[in-house]
Order: sequence, then structure tokens, then C-alpha cells
Amino acid sequence: MTKKKHGNIGESVHRPAPEKAEIRLVAWEITRNCNLNCIHCRASATQGPYEGELSTGACMRLLDQIADTGNPIVILTGGEPLMRRDIFDIAAYGTQKGLRMVMAPNGTLITESTARQMADAGVQRISVSLDGPSADFHDRMRMVPGAFDGAIRGIRFAREAGVPFQINTTITQLNLKEIPRIQDLAIELGAVAHHIFLLVPTGRGKYIIEQEITAEEYENTLNWFYEQRDRTDLQLKATCAPHYYRILRQRAKAEGKPVNYDTFGLDAVTRGCLGGTGFCFISHQGIVQPCGFLNLNCGDITETDFKTVWTQSEIFLRLRNFSLLEGKCGKCEYKRVCGGCRARAYEATGDYMAEEPLCSYIPKQA
Repeated sequence: MTKKKHGNIGESVHRPAPEKAEIRLVAWEITRNCNLNCIHCRASATQGPYEGELSTGACMRLLDQIADTGNPIVILTGGEPLMRRDIFDIAAYGTQKGLRMVMAPNGTLITESTARQMADAGVQRISVSLDGPSADFHDRMRMVPGAFDGAIRGIRFAREAGVPFQINTTITQLNLKEIPRIQDLAIELGAVAHHIFLLVPTGRGKYIIEQEITAEEYENTLNWFYEQRDRTDLQLKATCAPHYYRILRQRAKAEGKPVNYDTFGLDAVTRGCLGGTGFCFISHQGIVQPCGFLNLNCGDITETDFKTVWTQSEIFLRLRNFSLLEGKCGKCEYKRVCGGCRARAYEATGDYMAEEPLCSYIPKQA
């Protein structure tokens, strides 16, 4: 498959004016080193070591540049962020800059001591992934025996240290029927939120593409997720599932409810696909992408400051111009609140502006 190439910083193309874009979320792959071997990992992360990882000083400079660009939530992710020795220095520095620092560990390396260090560094929330309600499901996806028990133990240390946590779940055919039980476990553990992620076939995820759920299962799952809003106090968010923001509006209208366009402060989500519009990803080597699943180089922060990349990258400017969406996404009346998964479109067609391949909705204008 030949993937279309589009310009980067400084290249001019004829286009309608893009939307204004406030930076809301930055997912920063602070390291690619990881102690697990997850079958759906977008980074195919292993124990490493990986060359070119940003130094402590470079990390501090990047946080300076992010703070100069806006006031986003900064997600320290990986790999496994706790495998960086300076992780708490970096988190504390971001907190001092006024940034909202959160972290995405897998839970297995959280101890009583590291949980206290998270709290002291001002980490406002952590996310721990549970892909099953028990070890047989979770460990099968994480490819390391004991991963589930380690995650549960780490979650309890975080709770005791007063660090709020959410549960993330990547949905595949392997665990589709287990989502209600996972949500029950999240409530039992004391989570503040449950975020579901729909598989995007990148990294190791390409090798389990047969486990991707169908468009119909996708739609049914998101409708079920919507129905949980009135049944739980958990904050609920669907990620890599932009159709959810269409469903929110369809269901609210059908039920005569006011449409709430915002979610909670530490989610900072107002629409479906935020790649390049309110969100970006930064690799362990400083490469900026629309998201971790959309492997497009939008700029290198070791060569160009972050604010310039965010405001001038040609790829970002295209993603902010919803009139450039193609296929049924371009015709859809929900394109400003959904937008389709740009990474899924890219992997399926080679064009990141193509229509979302896992959508069963037919636009009124189609």
C-alpha cells in the first residue's frame, strides 16, 4: 500500500482556513522501555534500551515550550514511565510550570514509595490499564505472568497515597464480553474514571487485527457505554472511538436531554478525534505526531520548538480543516464532533484524511 505524503512545516498548499486549535492534551512517550510485552502495544515496546531518548535537560526544556504554548494536560506515558530514573523530577518540574501532570504506568512497578513520590511530584491522576477482570484475560494480553496481580497491587498503593486513578481498557474480540465486569472491578477498586480504547492496528496491534471488533460491535459497545452514564459515578470516556461523540448527541436528542459538549477537566475532550486539533503525541526521541497511532512526523522538538510545530505543521493544519475530510466523513453532519479515527483511516488506506473504515453510520447527505 502506498501512503500519501503531505507537507510539513513551512510548506504551502491551497486550502480553506483551518480551525483554531487550543492545545488540550499532550501524550509524551517519556521512554519506550517497558517491563511488559503487550500484544496490542502501538510502540512494540520492550526492555530496550532505545537510542536517542531525551535527556533530563531536554525534557525540562520541552516542558518550558509546552507551557509557553498553552496549559494542556501532559500525560507521561511509555513504554513504562516508571522505568525512567528522573521521572519524578520531570513530573515535579511540569507541576511547577503550572501544567496538569498525569501519568500512565502499567501498575506493576508502583510501590508504596513510588506512589508517595507521585503524590509529592503533583501527579494529578494516573491511568492503569486492565484488559480483563482477572489474570487469565489481562496476562494473556500483557504477555507477562503476574501482570494483573501487579497492576492491582500498584493501584492499591496509589489509592493509599491519595493519587486518583482511572482504569483504561483496550477493547478487542478477546475481552469484548468482559467490559461490564471490568467496569464493575473499576468501581470496586475505587477508580474515578473508566476509559475504553478501540484497537487501532499499529505496532504489535497489526498482528492481532483479526481481534478487531466489527463496525456493528463497535456501535453496540458505544451505545452500551453511553447507557452507563446514568448507572455509575465513574467518569466515562471513549478514546480512539470518535463515533461516541456522535452517539452522545444522537441519544441526548432522542431522549430530550441537553447536549453537554464538554467532559471532565482531566479528560479535556470536546469532540471525537483530537489528533492534531487539540491533542498531540511526542515520541521518546522528540518527534511530534498527531497521536501515538498515527505515525506521521509533524516536527522534531530537538530541531524546532514545540510551539512552532503545534502552530505551523502542515499536517496539523490539514487535520484542523474539516472540509478536507474525504469519503462519507467529509459528508457527515457529525464531522465536527466526530471526525473519524484518522489513524485507522491511514492504516486502512494510506490517506489520513480518508473516511473512517470502522463506521456503520450513513450520513444524511451520502
